[in-house]
Amino acid sequence: MEETATPPTATAAHDGRTELPNVRSLTELAELLERHGSLYVRWSRGPAEDLRTSRSVDHLTGITMPGLSANPLAIETWWEARPVRLWVARRLYDYCHLRQERGGDVRPWALRGSEVARGPDNEPLVRDVEPVCWIDLAVIEEAQEEVARQRRPWGPMRREP
Repeated sequence: MEETATPPTATAAHDGRTELPNVRSLTELAELLERHGSLYVRWSRGPAEDLRTSRSVDHLTGITMPGLSANPLAIETWWEARPVRLWVARRLYDYCHLRQERGGDVRPWALRGSEVARGPDNEPLVRDVEPVCWIDLAVIEEAQEEVARQRRPWGPMRREP
């Protein structure tokens, strides 16, 4: 059954301060990506806190980096005509461990911005950040289900040794 995306609705801010549209499905997020072309996902306490400094800190060294670390959603050319929904599922799934790793008080949100450098894990560091939407946690569950349906075993970037 093909899912149709409904327009995101404004929501009470997940961080208590930033009111943004709330994307509630993988299809909705995939359509948003197709419209905007280049989006990033950030797992944090929210834009209000992040935009005060607009800089991330390397957890290993404590060094302040020149932008916010974020994960790109932009579709790579080698993906060709494969489903955007699966691409988005994989990109979200790769970093879903961050919520548990950071005590459960971080949430995913999408943003636009300018990539200024790369962080120590080769992640983009983004400045001139424009928050786009919150990504509902149900979307993360949907991404996990989508990845589980694929033929090959896969796990988030944080894999057990």
